[in-house]
Amino acid sequence: MSCSGCGTATGGKPNGCKSNGGCSSGGCNRMNAHDWLKNLPLADTDTQCRVIEVSFSQGTRKDFFTNPTLQPLEKGDLIAVEGVSGFDVGEVSLTGEIVRLQLKKRGVKEDHPEMKKVLRLATDRDIEQWKQNKRREPEAVIRSRAIAKQLRLDMKISQVEMQADGRKATFFYIADGRVDFRELIKIYATEFKVKVEMRQIGARQEAGKVGGIGSCGRELCCSTWLTDFKSVNTAAARYQNLSINQTKLSGQCGRLKCCLNYELDTYLDALQHFPDNCDVLQVAKGNAFLIKKDIFKNLMWYTLPDSNKQYPLSIDRVKKIKELNRQGVRPEDLEPVEVVSSKPKEEEPEFVELVGQISLKSLDRAAQKKRRQQQGPRSDQPRRDGGPQQQRPQQRGPQRGNAPRGAGPSRPQSRGPRPSRGPRPPEQGSGN
Repeated sequence: MSCSGCGTATGGKPNGCKSNGGCSSGGCNRMNAHDWLKNLPLADTDTQCRVIEVSFSQGTRKDFFTNPTLQPLEKGDLIAVEGVSGFDVGEVSLTGEIVRLQLKKRGVKEDHPEMKKVLRLATDRDIEQWKQNKRREPEAVIRSRAIAKQLRLDMKISQVEMQADGRKATFFYIADGRVDFRELIKIYATEFKVKVEMRQIGARQEAGKVGGIGSCGRELCCSTWLTDFKSVNTAAARYQNLSINQTKLSGQCGRLKCCLNYELDTYLDALQHFPDNCDVLQVAKGNAFLIKKDIFKNLMWYTLPDSNKQYPLSIDRVKKIKELNRQGVRPEDLEPVEVVSSKPKEEEPEFVELVGQISLKSLDRAAQKKRRQQQGPRSDQPRRDGGPQQQRPQQRGPQRGNAPRGAGPSRPQSRGPRPSRGPRPPEQGSGN
């Protein structure tokens, strides 16, 4: 089973799922504001807000619609609203007084004459037609990109959004400059049999529509709650003492991460207590150059020439050295402070000397003994209890001549079994 609002696969009806198919699985509720005025009682129905906020395409696009008949609508309801020469189906994202705050934030008047209206609650036929046209979107994206490539236009089709009744299609594209797509619109209208609307978006908006997981391990801010995009530059990283690494500072959109601005105001407020024009300090050993500022410990780190060591100085010490430099005096030393780490020191395990305690030969002998016990006695090995032995094949090589006396008996020539006891065979030799 899956939600009809966002297509989220579920084993049954998810928590918060409405009877008409809306769900709270995250796909439908992306970029939604929290309705903290929902449980407040209405003082006067005449002054009730007649505008609702409706989200489309799983929350990637929102718009305001007027509810002239004051139909009882709740968050998550699928409704039919006015579209271009037809109707469209969207999901209610906000109702009540909180919508007025959103209107004020977006700069939209509540009694705007061109604001479209809510038609009705979406019927089963509306939802079925809406799903049928939504299934056309992936194929339309592939086909529209191929057409734009054939016309050699410097643009990229990011997403195609079909209207619920299939009479209009909005093509979202990315381009660095202006694109002349007059011929492209004619081909699109002929190919897809719809009214075409071209809308240019940026790389950040594309990342918000596509979605994904950031380096922090959470869903992208642009696809969850961030609605307005502010410019981000490398100065924000410098104020926060971050290394200028394009790979680490860039998000999935290829631009600088929006989260670089989240703590920037805190850093700027803390840096106001640090002295200005203290990038270089003059001491007897030479000029000390500023490396970084630590707002958490109120320290300024300097380095001396011909040395890779960094010296942490307190703010008072930096001000004092700077005052002495203005008087033409160079102090003998920077007098750095001692930085004590707040982390507990890890205890290293005791070293145990094991050299000479383990013999590899003894291990090999034990392994061989265990292997022999598992295999059992071999039939081709001579028995040591004096019993009969197995026959051995006759040696094919020549016998040694003139064997020295006492060198031991030679092997018999016969193939029969050699007796374990009996007279010793004579030695073979050249004669007396």
